[in-house]
Amino acid sequence: MTNSYDSLVKQTFHFPQEGFEVNDQDYLEFNGVDLKYLIEKHGTPLKLTYLPKIGMQINKAKQMFANAIKKHKYEGSYNYCYCTKSSHFSFVVQEALEHNIHLETSFAYDLEIINQLYKRKKINKETFIVCNGYKQKSYTSRIAKLINSGFKNVIPVLDNKEELLAYKKSVKNQFSLGIRVAAEEEPNFPFYTSRLGIRAKDILEFYVDEIEGYEDKFQLKMLHIFLNKGIKDDIYYWSELNKIINLYCQLKKICPELDSINIGGGFPIKHSLKFEYDYQFMINEIVGNIKKACKKAKVPMPNIFTEFGSFTVGESMAHIYSVLSEKRQNDRETWYMIDSSFITTLPDTWGIGEKFLMLPINKWDNEYQRVVLGGITCDSHDYYDSEEHINEVFLPKIKNSDPEDKDNKTPLYIGFFHTGAYQDQISGYGGIKHCLIPSPKHIIVEKDKNGKLIDWVYAKEQTAASMLKILGYLR
Repeated sequence: MTNSYDSLVKQTFHFPQEGFEVNDQDYLEFNGVDLKYLIEKHGTPLKLTYLPKIGMQINKAKQMFANAIKKHKYEGSYNYCYCTKSSHFSFVVQEALEHNIHLETSFAYDLEIINQLYKRKKINKETFIVCNGYKQKSYTSRIAKLINSGFKNVIPVLDNKEELLAYKKSVKNQFSLGIRVAAEEEPNFPFYTSRLGIRAKDILEFYVDEIEGYEDKFQLKMLHIFLNKGIKDDIYYWSELNKIINLYCQLKKICPELDSINIGGGFPIKHSLKFEYDYQFMINEIVGNIKKACKKAKVPMPNIFTEFGSFTVGESMAHIYSVLSEKRQNDRETWYMIDSSFITTLPDTWGIGEKFLMLPINKWDNEYQRVVLGGITCDSHDYYDSEEHINEVFLPKIKNSDPEDKDNKTPLYIGFFHTGAYQDQISGYGGIKHCLIPSPKHIIVEKDKNGKLIDWVYAKEQTAASMLKILGYLR
C-alpha cells in the first residue's frame, strides 16, 4: 500500500535506523527489544529503560575523544562525568559507573547518593566528584565531610566568591577547587548573563586575593563553563568556549596548579528520525581549539572534563501508550486520546515545548493521517501536536479499510523514545524532584474557636532518606 505509514517513513527518512526497525509481525523494535511482547505482558502505559544503551553512549564518547586526542597529539587527558541530575535512579547511575566514569552533582542530597555508592563499592575515594550548583550550608557541609573522610578528588566548583569561606572553615585536608565561569546567555534570553558562576572579569582578581598563597590548604584545579543550549556548531558556542580557553591560558601563567577545563553542557540526542549531528567533528574542533590556544599562549594543555547527562541516559528510555479512541472535533482536527498524560509523564513537552522521537509501535501497514495527541487529564494543555522536523503529527489510522481484518481489534500503540533524561524528576515521580530539591515544610494557618490565629506543621521538609528510598539506594 503506497500510502501506508511504512511508506511515508521510508520515503521521508533513511529507515531502519540504529535502534529502530519493524519486525515481520509489523511491530516496532527498540534496540532489538520486542515491544509487542512487553506490551502484551505488562500492558500500557509503561516506561522502558534499556540499560545497555547507557554504556554504548559512554563508550562512543570516550572513543571519539580518544580519536581527537590522537589526531591532534593532544597532551591532556579526557574524563567522562555523568551528570546525576539527569536521572538519579540507582540502576541508571550504577550502570553508568560500570564503564569507568566519574560523577557530577548539583545538590546536597546527591552526596548521600555518593555515600551509598561508596558503601556498595561502586566508586572509590579516587573517583572524581565534581560538585556544581548554588550551595547552601547543607551542601557545603556534606562536601567537607567527603573531603575530610579521604575522598581525594572531590572538587567543589565555586558558584560565587563567598562559597570559599565555607570550605576554609570546615575542610581539614588539602583539597582542589573549581570555579564556574558565568556564561553569557544567547541573545534570545531575557537576561544577559547566567545567574550561575562568577563573572569572567572578576576571576583573576579573585584568584590573586583569595586563593593564591594558600596552596598548602587548597588549590585551583578546574575552570568550568556550562551552556544551556549544549554543544552546538554555531558562533555563540565557539565564542563562549574560547572565552574559557583564553581565561585558562591567562590563569595558568600565575596558577601552575590549574590543570583542567570542564566543558559542561552536553551533546544533543536524537529527537527525530531526521536528526543529524557530527559528534566526531565537534570533538575534533573542541580539542583542536584548546590545543591551538595553549600553544599560542605557551602553556600546558589542560585535562578535559565533560558532564554528559542527557547524552548518557536520554536515549535509553521509552514511554509507550495505547490510543483509547479517535475523536473528530471539527473538519480539520482528529484527536487520538492516549491512556496517560503528557503533563504528568513527559512534562518537558508541556513546560518547554520539547519534542521527542515519536513512532507507532504497530499498524505500520495502515494508511496514515494527521492527528493531535491528547492526554486524559482535564487540562487543555495536555496535548502533543508536532514533531521536531515538522509542525504536524502523522500516525496510522486506527482501523484499516478491511472491516474483517483481525488487526482492527488491536489498539494502536505509540511510543515516545529517548525520554530518559529529566522527565521523572520534573514530573515528581514517586516524590523525587529536579536536582533532588526537597519539598518544603508545609505550614497550616487557621483560626481557633476564639478567632486567634494558630499555625501547625502539616508536613516536614522532605528528607534525603525518603528520596534515596524511592531511587533504590535504601530499603
